[in-house]
Amino acid sequence: MGEASRLDFGDTSPENSLMHAAAVAVKPDFSGWATKANLVCADGRTILPDAFKDQDSAQVPMVWQHGHNDPGNVLGHMKLEARDGNVYAYGYFNDTEQAKNAKALVEHGDINALSIFANKLVEKAKKVSHGVIREVSLVLAGANPGALIDNIELQHADGELVTIEDEAVIYTGEELKHGDDTVQPGAEIPDPEDPGDGPTVQDVYDKMSEEQKEVVHYMVGAAIESSATEPDPKVEHSATTDDKETRTMSRNVFEQQNGSGGEGGAKHELSHDAIKGIVEDAGKMGSLKEAVEAYALKHGIEDIDVLFPDARTINNTPEFDKRRTEWVSAVINGTRHSPFSRIKSIVADITHDEARARGYIKGTLKKEEYFGLTSRVTTPSTVYKKQKLDRDDIIDITDFDVVAWLKGEMRLMLDEELARAILIGDGRAVDDEDKIKDPAGANEGAGIRAIVNDHDLYAATVTVDPDATSAVLVDTIVENMRFYKGSGSPTLYTTLPMLTKMLLARDTLGRRLYRTASDLAAEMGVNNVVTVEVMEGVSNLFGVIVNLNDYTVGADRGGDIAMFDDFDIDYNQYKYLIETRVSGALTKIRSALVIRLAGGSDVPVDPAAPAFNAGTGAITITNQTGVVYKNAADGSVMNNAGSPYTVDPGEDLTVVATPAAGYYFANNIEDEWTFEREA
Repeated sequence: MGEASRLDFGDTSPENSLMHAAAVAVKPDFSGWATKANLVCADGRTILPDAFKDQDSAQVPMVWQHGHNDPGNVLGHMKLEARDGNVYAYGYFNDTEQAKNAKALVEHGDINALSIFANKLVEKAKKVSHGVIREVSLVLAGANPGALIDNIELQHADGELVTIEDEAVIYTGEELKHGDDTVQPGAEIPDPEDPGDGPTVQDVYDKMSEEQKEVVHYMVGAAIESSATEPDPKVEHSATTDDKETRTMSRNVFEQQNGSGGEGGAKHELSHDAIKGIVEDAGKMGSLKEAVEAYALKHGIEDIDVLFPDARTINNTPEFDKRRTEWVSAVINGTRHSPFSRIKSIVADITHDEARARGYIKGTLKKEEYFGLTSRVTTPSTVYKKQKLDRDDIIDITDFDVVAWLKGEMRLMLDEELARAILIGDGRAVDDEDKIKDPAGANEGAGIRAIVNDHDLYAATVTVDPDATSAVLVDTIVENMRFYKGSGSPTLYTTLPMLTKMLLARDTLGRRLYRTASDLAAEMGVNNVVTVEVMEGVSNLFGVIVNLNDYTVGADRGGDIAMFDDFDIDYNQYKYLIETRVSGALTKIRSALVIRLAGGSDVPVDPAAPAFNAGTGAITITNQTGVVYKNAADGSVMNNAGSPYTVDPGEDLTVVATPAAGYYFANNIEDEWTFEREA
């Protein structure tokens, strides 16, 4: 909802300003609290002090029952005044018939409550810290007993109700002042929670009837009895309940049976004199709590804190002890979403010489180009999370909505698991029945293909020395960015320890090489650096560089995330299930770089390309320490002893190099060669 434009009456002369000032000085028709801070509303929410402090001296419309859609409902205006974290309002009726009628209702006391409509609300943990008051309404107090924050709901054409999170009607429950009691703007406003120079505790006690005094005696005595450790001989006792001067006290005020206090020995009693002494001390000390405590200490009562309120939680719902999950939404929202759960990608390899354009010589044959096509298909798999709650527990937990809290935890964990599966896989063993399927390296399969396990056609792997300095590590990543063929600027997903290590790098003068993560990202040629806590559990993984727009998550209609609940009559349990049926895969070749750390004692080696004679089709392998050459078609080892290997006319042969034990290659892109012999 945007800001409303102000009406311009044109005349901004000093005379008009004086007239306006005179109008403001007119005594208001009534006044009252528009909002009160720290009032706990019926739904557990609280308005924090100074939530509306920016509207001090603001003027807003006065409306009847929040009737925004009819100009006839505007009864005048309200001047707002920020006071001690609260907002006080002064009402000025206009001259319309509706306003005159409303004014009569206020003066007669038929209407005695205010309510505000506010938007741009900022709320966290059920505490409203900021908002903008748009209008103040006269309301029927009986319709909103006590403090209340009521969010606005809109109903769509299909009947669905949508709650507008940052708009609400807020009712304080305070009565307004009218007639001669109206407070002038700028005057000191009496706080209904602070009696000031009003009646003292003694005054209130003296005005009580004998029956009311007996109740006070009874309850104070019961409170003291509840914490007493042994009878005090100084306190009077009585075996009868007929004497109106004393009462036998049980441990619980509300568990009396015929005044006997239940079975057991003698109970503490308080005489009129003792009660009057406590009340007099309260008047002197200004606190009934201190007066009771002083009396209790005189009579040997220990653990006096039992009499006073228990500690309360700051937040209404338990806090989750969880991993950092800020990265999860970046992964889930960054991927491309497809309405089809079966994902297929086709790749045409046009890197070979046979696919190149050719020059033409007059009178010669023009040759057709040819290249190979490969494809892979990824089909969906189901991912779920299940929970249950006893109905008795749901009823007994009254401080917060435990069902909504539990469903929030289920969605949080499902999203984290999906994001984890996309980047690094779920980490479970292949034979684990709970594993999220990952058809790693296969052309066909169901599940979510983890980027770190994907085929090198889609995710190139770069291996770096774990003992390298941060500067060398960054240089290595920059050098290998030539293998990245993905869309736009990618993001580096890494761990916080790795990011910290690079940010702490210093030059020979002790100056930081990279001041911020943004500086580091710019140095490596990536758009951003995002830390992923679950990556810390993957050995020898530095990070993943990818633009997730090249990763597609597919789900058919009905396969998207859905929540189900059911009631088990036999076990009196509610059961909840959240699940989705999706597939996921990189759909653009070489759209990711997986950065791995070599083993501590491994030695780097660069594999040399075999020699090839295109005319004879002869392939010669040169033996190299730390490198094993294999025929990609059947996996057989190729070495110098078997050279030369012959490629038949019209055929091709692919040789792949693998590092021997104790060695590693800088990358997995420059370790494969395809040789073709013309027909």
